[in-house]
Amino acid sequence: MKAAVLPLALALTLICASRARAQADDYSKVEVKSTKVGGSVWMLEGAGGNIGVCAGPDGILLIDDQFAPLSDKIRAAVKAINPGKIAFIVNTHWHGDHTGGNPNFGREATIIAQDNVRKRLSIKQELPGRVTEPLPKEGLPVITFEEGVTLWFNGEEIDVIHLPHGHTDGDSAIVFKGSNVVHMGDQFFNGMFPVVDFATGGDVLGYTRNVETMIGKTPPGAKIIPGHGSLGTVEDLKKTYAMLLATTEAVRNEIAEGKSLDEIRKAGLPAEWKGWATDFVPTERWVEMIYRSLTKK
Repeated sequence: MKAAVLPLALALTLICASRARAQADDYSKVEVKSTKVGGSVWMLEGAGGNIGVCAGPDGILLIDDQFAPLSDKIRAAVKAINPGKIAFIVNTHWHGDHTGGNPNFGREATIIAQDNVRKRLSIKQELPGRVTEPLPKEGLPVITFEEGVTLWFNGEEIDVIHLPHGHTDGDSAIVFKGSNVVHMGDQFFNGMFPVVDFATGGDVLGYTRNVETMIGKTPPGAKIIPGHGSLGTVEDLKKTYAMLLATTEAVRNEIAEGKSLDEIRKAGLPAEWKGWATDFVPTERWVEMIYRSLTKK
C-alpha cells in the first residue's frame, strides 16, 4: 500500500528521522561488508552512504564514514584490507549518513571537502522540520576547496571534483585515475530515484547536469561507487541520466498542460520508471522534487 502524500520537506524529515531511529536501535546488528572494486580501491557497505577505501603503501584514504556508532566496525573492516594509518577522509557532502564518523576519524586523519560542506557542518542547520547540530572541531574538514583538488596517494592521481547545486550545494565526485574507479556520493543513487535536498542548495536540474558531467569524465570500463545502491558502471550511470531526463520531461509536459502538483502526483510517471521507486523516495516524492525544481523562481 502506498503511503499518503506529504509535503516534501515533512516527508524527508520523517524519513530521515525514522531511519535514524531504526539505525540507532540496530547498530549492533549492522555488518560492514567490503568489496574489492579495482586497483587500490574498495567499497564498504554498512548503514548510510557507501564508503570508498583507497589502500596502499601510503596508508588509507576514506571517502565518507557513515554514522559515528559504526566507526569501530568501519575501522576493523579497513584494517582487514590494510593495517596502515587512516591518513585522509574526503566527504562527498555534508549529510550525517556520510559524515557522522568525522569526529572519530578526524582525530587521526585530515578531512577534505568542498567549502560548503565545512560551512554546513560547522553551524547549526535549522532546516524545515529538522535541526542538525554542528560537529565538534575534530569532525570538521581542515582542507577545503571551491572547484576541485588533486591528491597524489598510494600511487594514484585522485581528482576531487565539485558538482554544484545537485544533491546539495557541496557535492563532490572522486576519480581514481589509476584504478579506473569513481565515487559519486549521492550524485548517484544506483537504480533508484535520488534525493534532492532543496534546503541546502539541491536542484533536480543541477543534479541532472552533474550526472551528465560525470558521464563525460568517466572512462569506459570504470567502476562507479554510488552513494546508495550496488556497485555500478558507466552504463548504470547512463541509465540514471536517461531516467532523470525522461521523468523531468514528463512532469514538464504536465505543467505545460496546466495541471497542478496534486494532479501530476496522482497521474504518476510512465510505467517504465515504476521500478525506480523505493520506500525512501516513492514516485510521488520524486514527482514533487521535479515539480519544485521546474517551478521555482
